[in-house]
Amino acid sequence: MSRIGKLPISIPAGVTITVGDSDITVAGAKGTLKLAQQDGIKVEVADNVATVTRANDEPAVRAKHGLQRTLLNNAVIGVSKGFEKKLEINGVGFRLNGGGQEIEMALGFSHPVKYKAPEGVQLETNKMEITVKGIDKQAVGQVAAEIRSIKKPEPYKGKGIKYADERILRKAGKAGKK
Repeated sequence: MSRIGKLPISIPAGVTITVGDSDITVAGAKGTLKLAQQDGIKVEVADNVATVTRANDEPAVRAKHGLQRTLLNNAVIGVSKGFEKKLEINGVGFRLNGGGQEIEMALGFSHPVKYKAPEGVQLETNKMEITVKGIDKQAVGQVAAEIRSIKKPEPYKGKGIKYADERILRKAGKAGKK
């Protein structure tokens, strides 16, 4: 039995889960998310608790058991609390403008870099910090990764875009002549 798959999901007040034939709809205060229902996996909702069970012990079905439970739990958390990732920009002369769906960054290139977030993801800026917010955990993580990939932090001075909780391993510079 999957250790993660067998855990029940507590449903907070204001969140509803509707199980259809091929999809699961999770609605809450922040919005609505739809999940595809995995083959051989059954989701049951009763008394503010959702449980995920599997039809048989075939390896393909067993592999999807924990996945379905985690995706459903992420959807419940997303529509009730939401997800966010914080990014920091470090570097002399680097600038950040905008917010909402689109930001503009000056990152030492010959041109300013514009980034437009997909629907359902909000970008907030505060000095040299970007906060990516949304209800879909995968979309928030993807947007944060795309922004970071524009100018990854370099190991000598740490210049670039990094996650707020990321630690950059620094390298020693050139050794002086003796």
